[in-house]
Amino acid sequence: MQALTSPGSLVTIAGAALTVIGSIAYATDSPNLSLAGVFYGVPVLLGGLALKSSELPPAQRLTPASQYKALRQQEANEPLRKLLGDVTRWRYGQKAHLESSLEALKLWDDDAPPQLLSIAELEQNGGYGLRLRFSTGAVPYDQWEARQDRLGRFFGPGLQAELSRLGGDQIQLSLLPAAAGPETTPDV
Repeated sequence: MQALTSPGSLVTIAGAALTVIGSIAYATDSPNLSLAGVFYGVPVLLGGLALKSSELPPAQRLTPASQYKALRQQEANEPLRKLLGDVTRWRYGQKAHLESSLEALKLWDDDAPPQLLSIAELEQNGGYGLRLRFSTGAVPYDQWEARQDRLGRFFGPGLQAELSRLGGDQIQLSLLPAAAGPETTPDV
Protein backbone atom coordinates (compact mmCIF):
# COMPACT_ATOMS: atom_id res chain seq x y z
CA MET A 1 0.00 0.00 0.00
CA GLN A 2 2.88 2.36 0.78
CA ALA A 3 4.15 2.14 -2.82
CA LEU A 4 0.75 3.24 -4.13
CA THR A 5 0.74 6.37 -1.99
CA SER A 6 4.21 7.53 -3.01
CA PRO A 7 4.33 10.92 -4.75
CA GLY A 8 5.70 9.22 -7.88
CA SER A 9 2.73 6.84 -7.99
CA LEU A 10 0.20 9.61 -7.46
CA VAL A 11 1.68 11.74 -10.26
CA THR A 12 1.82 8.70 -12.57
CA ILE A 13 -1.83 7.83 -11.86
CA ALA A 14 -2.93 11.45 -12.40
CA GLY A 15 -1.02 11.60 -15.70
CA ALA A 16 -2.46 8.28 -16.86
CA ALA A 17 -5.99 9.42 -15.97
CA LEU A 18 -5.59 12.70 -17.85
CA THR A 19 -4.16 10.88 -20.87
CA VAL A 20 -7.00 8.35 -20.94
CA ILE A 21 -9.65 11.07 -20.53
CA GLY A 22 -7.98 13.12 -23.29
CA SER A 23 -7.80 10.13 -25.62
CA ILE A 24 -11.44 9.24 -25.06
CA ALA A 25 -12.41 12.89 -25.60
CA TYR A 26 -10.41 12.92 -28.83
CA ALA A 27 -12.14 9.75 -30.03
CA THR A 28 -15.58 11.22 -29.22
CA ASP A 29 -14.69 14.55 -30.88
CA SER A 30 -14.63 16.76 -27.75
CA PRO A 31 -11.75 19.13 -28.54
CA ASN A 32 -11.71 21.02 -25.24
CA LEU A 33 -11.17 17.90 -23.14
CA SER A 34 -8.90 16.17 -25.63
CA LEU A 35 -6.53 19.13 -25.89
CA ALA A 36 -6.10 19.49 -22.12
CA GLY A 37 -6.09 15.76 -21.47
CA VAL A 38 -3.49 14.76 -24.01
CA PHE A 39 -1.24 17.83 -23.85
CA TYR A 40 -1.15 17.87 -20.04
CA GLY A 41 -1.65 14.16 -19.40
CA VAL A 42 1.30 12.80 -21.37
CA PRO A 43 3.95 15.08 -19.77
CA VAL A 44 2.52 14.48 -16.28
CA LEU A 45 2.53 10.72 -16.96
CA LEU A 46 6.16 10.84 -18.12
CA GLY A 47 7.13 12.96 -15.10
CA GLY A 48 5.46 10.45 -12.78
CA LEU A 49 7.28 7.56 -14.44
CA ALA A 50 10.58 9.42 -14.04
CA LEU A 51 9.85 9.90 -10.33
CA LYS A 52 8.96 6.21 -9.94
CA SER A 53 12.25 5.15 -11.53
CA SER A 54 14.33 7.13 -9.03
CA GLU A 55 12.34 6.83 -5.80
CA LEU A 56 13.68 5.48 -2.53
CA PRO A 57 10.95 4.41 -0.07
CA PRO A 58 11.09 5.51 3.57
CA ALA A 59 12.80 3.29 6.10
CA GLN A 60 10.41 1.11 8.09
CA ARG A 61 9.43 2.88 11.30
CA LEU A 62 9.19 0.36 14.13
CA THR A 63 7.76 2.62 16.84
CA PRO A 64 4.46 4.48 16.50
CA ALA A 65 4.82 8.22 15.85
CA SER A 66 2.89 9.02 19.03
CA GLN A 67 4.97 6.87 21.40
CA TYR A 68 7.88 9.22 22.20
CA LYS A 69 6.34 12.47 20.95
CA ALA A 70 6.99 14.57 24.08
CA LEU A 71 10.55 13.37 24.37
CA ARG A 72 11.21 13.82 20.65
CA GLN A 73 9.95 17.42 20.72
CA GLN A 74 12.50 18.56 23.32
CA GLU A 75 14.95 21.07 21.89
CA ALA A 76 18.00 18.98 22.82
CA ASN A 77 16.71 16.18 20.58
CA GLU A 78 16.43 18.27 17.41
CA PRO A 79 19.28 16.51 15.51
CA LEU A 80 17.68 13.10 16.05
CA ARG A 81 14.22 14.47 15.25
CA LYS A 82 15.56 15.80 11.92
CA LEU A 83 17.29 12.50 11.21
CA LEU A 84 14.06 10.60 11.89
CA GLY A 85 12.08 12.92 9.62
CA ASP A 86 14.67 12.61 6.87
CA VAL A 87 14.70 8.81 6.70
CA THR A 88 10.93 8.34 7.06
CA ARG A 89 10.01 10.23 3.90
CA TRP A 90 10.22 9.41 0.22
CA ARG A 91 13.55 10.33 -1.39
CA TYR A 92 14.28 10.83 -5.09
CA GLY A 93 17.53 10.50 -7.00
CA GLN A 94 19.46 8.80 -4.20
CA LYS A 95 20.82 5.27 -3.91
CA ALA A 96 20.30 5.06 -0.14
CA HIS A 97 19.11 7.00 2.90
CA LEU A 98 21.79 9.12 4.58
CA GLU A 99 23.88 8.94 1.40
CA SER A 100 25.85 12.15 1.98
CA SER A 101 26.36 11.35 5.68
CA LEU A 102 27.68 7.87 4.97
CA GLU A 103 29.96 9.26 2.24
CA ALA A 104 31.36 11.86 4.66
CA LEU A 105 31.97 9.11 7.24
CA LYS A 106 33.69 6.97 4.56
CA LEU A 107 31.10 4.23 5.01
CA TRP A 108 30.05 4.22 1.36
CA ASP A 109 30.58 1.94 -1.60
CA ASP A 110 29.22 3.06 -4.97
CA ASP A 111 28.54 -0.49 -6.16
CA ALA A 112 26.75 -1.78 -3.04
CA PRO A 113 26.00 1.06 -0.60
CA PRO A 114 24.63 0.45 2.92
CA GLN A 115 20.82 0.45 3.00
CA LEU A 116 18.81 1.67 5.98
CA LEU A 117 16.19 -1.00 6.64
CA SER A 118 14.39 0.24 9.74
CA ILE A 119 14.45 2.85 12.46
CA ALA A 120 13.13 2.73 16.01
CA GLU A 121 12.91 5.37 18.71
CA LEU A 122 13.91 4.55 22.25
CA GLU A 123 14.15 6.11 25.68
CA GLN A 124 17.21 5.61 27.79
CA ASN A 125 17.08 6.97 31.36
CA GLY A 126 14.97 9.93 30.27
CA GLY A 127 17.09 10.54 27.15
CA TYR A 128 15.95 10.13 23.55
CA GLY A 129 17.73 7.89 21.07
CA LEU A 130 17.34 6.13 17.74
CA ARG A 131 18.15 2.60 16.68
CA LEU A 132 18.93 2.18 12.98
CA ARG A 133 19.21 -1.19 11.26
CA PHE A 134 21.41 -1.27 8.15
CA SER A 135 22.24 -3.79 5.50
CA THR A 136 25.94 -2.98 5.14
CA GLY A 137 26.27 -3.81 1.45
CA ALA A 138 29.96 -3.90 0.50
CA VAL A 139 31.13 -1.92 3.56
CA PRO A 140 32.69 -4.35 6.07
CA TYR A 141 31.71 -4.31 9.75
CA ASP A 142 35.31 -3.47 10.72
CA GLN A 143 35.02 -0.20 8.83
CA TRP A 144 31.87 0.69 10.80
CA GLU A 145 33.59 -0.26 14.06
CA ALA A 146 36.58 1.94 13.27
CA ARG A 147 34.25 4.95 12.95
CA GLN A 148 32.03 4.18 15.94
CA ASP A 149 33.28 7.11 18.04
CA ARG A 150 32.80 9.52 15.16
CA LEU A 151 29.31 8.26 14.32
CA GLY A 152 27.72 9.62 17.49
CA ARG A 153 29.38 13.03 17.25
CA PHE A 154 28.53 13.25 13.54
CA PHE A 155 24.78 12.96 14.04
CA GLY A 156 24.55 15.41 16.93
CA PRO A 157 26.22 16.85 19.99
CA GLY A 158 26.09 14.73 23.13
CA LEU A 159 25.41 11.49 21.26
CA GLN A 160 27.29 8.24 21.40
CA ALA A 161 27.04 5.40 18.92
CA GLU A 162 26.72 1.73 19.77
CA LEU A 163 27.20 -0.87 17.05
CA SER A 164 26.19 -4.50 17.07
CA ARG A 165 26.17 -7.24 14.47
CA LEU A 166 22.82 -8.83 13.75
CA GLY A 167 23.91 -11.63 11.45
CA GLY A 168 24.47 -11.77 7.75
CA ASP A 169 25.30 -8.32 6.48
CA GLN A 170 23.05 -6.48 8.95
CA ILE A 171 24.17 -4.19 11.74
CA GLN A 172 22.37 -2.12 14.34
CA LEU A 173 23.50 1.43 15.05
CA SER A 174 22.10 2.98 18.23
CA LEU A 175 22.46 6.74 18.63
CA LEU A 176 22.07 7.42 22.35
CA PRO A 177 22.53 10.35 24.72
CA ALA A 178 26.12 10.17 26.02
CA ALA A 179 25.21 10.54 29.70
CA ALA A 180 22.51 7.85 29.70
CA GLY A 181 22.89 4.37 31.14
CA PRO A 182 21.41 1.01 30.05
CA GLU A 183 18.46 0.95 27.67
CA THR A 184 14.93 0.80 29.01
CA THR A 185 13.29 -0.47 25.83
CA PRO A 186 13.59 -3.97 24.35
CA ASP A 187 15.53 -4.63 21.13
CA VAL A 188 13.51 -4.36 17.95
